[in-house]
Amino acid sequence: MATDFRNSETKDNLMRAFAGESQARNRYTISASQAKKQNLYVVSAVFRFTADQEKEHASIFYNHLSSLSGENIHIDGAYPIDISQDTAKLLRLAQHNEYEEHDDVYKKFAQVAKEEGFPGVAASFQLIAEIEKTHGDRFGLFADLLEQDKLFVSDVETAWMCLECGHIYRGTSVPEFCPVCHHDRGYFIRLELAPYTGVNLHFAK
Repeated sequence: MATDFRNSETKDNLMRAFAGESQARNRYTISASQAKKQNLYVVSAVFRFTADQEKEHASIFYNHLSSLSGENIHIDGAYPIDISQDTAKLLRLAQHNEYEEHDDVYKKFAQVAKEEGFPGVAASFQLIAEIEKTHGDRFGLFADLLEQDKLFVSDVETAWMCLECGHIYRGTSVPEFCPVCHHDRGYFIRLELAPYTGVNLHFAK
């Protein structure tokens, strides 16, 4: 027999997840602003892109609580304070938090929801946990590139895209300014990491 939702641990876990995703969105937006100030526009775009996805996760968890509209839910929880002037460190902190959600938090929440008789909620926790793994991998990749001083430099000739105008440049390092739109080099990204390029994508015909 399913647990009454109003008295369930799942209800509390949904609010914890909503709070966590909402805070993650704001942390990433703040980190994006800092990266932009340091002319790391590509990293800023990564933070903003992920922040938008966290907003959608928050919305999914929040909508599961619709039957309790107008009520207050009191929860306890610990949430990270990720403040640093080092953009690579911000990426590493974000990576850690995303992996924690994937490896531990949401899997436990999914198990509780399943045991209490809420399979739809359990599915949301399980599926979003996998997305958080993708987020962590992405943050880790860009942290690697920054830490190895390879965000804008490659050991071999590489294709790069300017995120501002779409210009494709080929070389071992990006130019100081885009030759087309004249934006700072911080807008360049490896072509294989650029959004919607079609590189290495194969569609069934």
